Amino acid sequence: MIQFENLQKSFWTQDGPKYVARDVNVTFPSGVSVALLGRNGAGKSTMMQMIGGSARPDSGDIHITGSMSWPVGFAGSFHRDLTGEQNVRFIARVYGVDTDELIGFVEDFAELGAHFYLPVRNYSSGMKSRLAFGVSTGIPFDTYLVDEVTSVGDASFRRKSRAVFRERMQHAGSVVVTHSMSEVRALCTAGAVLEKGELTYFEDVEEAIAQHHANLEKPA
Repeated sequence: MIQFENLQKSFWTQDGPKYVARDVNVTFPSGVSVALLGRNGAGKSTMMQMIGGSARPDSGDIHITGSMSWPVGFAGSFHRDLTGEQNVRFIARVYGVDTDELIGFVEDFAELGAHFYLPVRNYSSGMKSRLAFGVSTGIPFDTYLVDEVTSVGDASFRRKSRAVFRERMQHAGSVVVTHSMSEVRALCTAGAVLEKGELTYFEDVEEAIAQHHANLEKPA
């Protein structure tokens, strides 16, 4: 469960304060995959960062039950001088999961071949993203944070990514940010629409999509 309690977040601009959250009081139930929708600049990434703990609200609280992933596919925390395998081994120890099991899963999933045993500094951005997605989905969390991650790689890898993620969602919830409504429909059953600091939760993802499209037809 993710519960927003009197959540307030804004940034100062030359036109005055821009609100990401304006006294938000909303609850995302446990085990539900929620699409976080909103126009460009609405603050979806900032909202995800607050949920994940890498950004702080101005006031209010976010209460989370169960384990929460870092943003799925985020590769910024890898040590560039360690190999892919060494990075995975370190993360497994931090999260208390079986080291050999996670290494085996990531090596098979990421399809890096011999590069898995080379320093990450030699990886392309796509290779780092594949490694990151493998690590993220290889650890069982109660809730996953997902930001456009299934766009990584070629068509075959994207299909595999979606299949693995859907399998994880049989036993977990998620908060998903994507511009693809087909991805929203494939991955989510509920939705939350962020508009001018207001966050509205919909149990039916189709209702959330309809509200999002209605908002896009209005002036920003």
